[in-house]
Amino acid sequence: MKSLILSVASRALMPTLLIVSFYVLWRGHNEPGGGFIGGLVAVLGLVIMSKAEGVRAARDFLRIEPLSLAAIGLGCSVVSGVWGYIVYGTVLKGVWPFITVAADGSKSGLPVGSIFLFDLGVYLVVIGGVLGMLFAMEEVVAPEPDEDETRDGGAG
Repeated sequence: MKSLILSVASRALMPTLLIVSFYVLWRGHNEPGGGFIGGLVAVLGLVIMSKAEGVRAARDFLRIEPLSLAAIGLGCSVVSGVWGYIVYGTVLKGVWPFITVAADGSKSGLPVGSIFLFDLGVYLVVIGGVLGMLFAMEEVVAPEPDEDETRDGGAG
């Protein structure tokens, strides 16, 4: 049974929780937070959406299979580890390149490091892994009717 209240509330909560999850992800390499907690906050928004609108709506919003998202995240984390090895000879050593370099050769601008790339990988792995499990369980416990069944009125 779908709840109108939950459906309306999820439309406000989903973007809010995604913004909060991006904030937690972004500040995580300098302060408490990061990819794991940010990923869980994003999962919370998608779970609320799936409970309000159905798993199909949440999958459509995600636009990519959860396990593919987890694989991309794992790739980001591996790249961040290899990056440290290539530059310093130590796996997972933080590398801090700068986006812009001044004309005189001095570094200036926004440092975007391998630590953030690792956090981004964890973020994507958490979202993909947890949603993959939750969606699979939800589809087994309460499968949504096919479009043909709903069009025919359930008569087979």
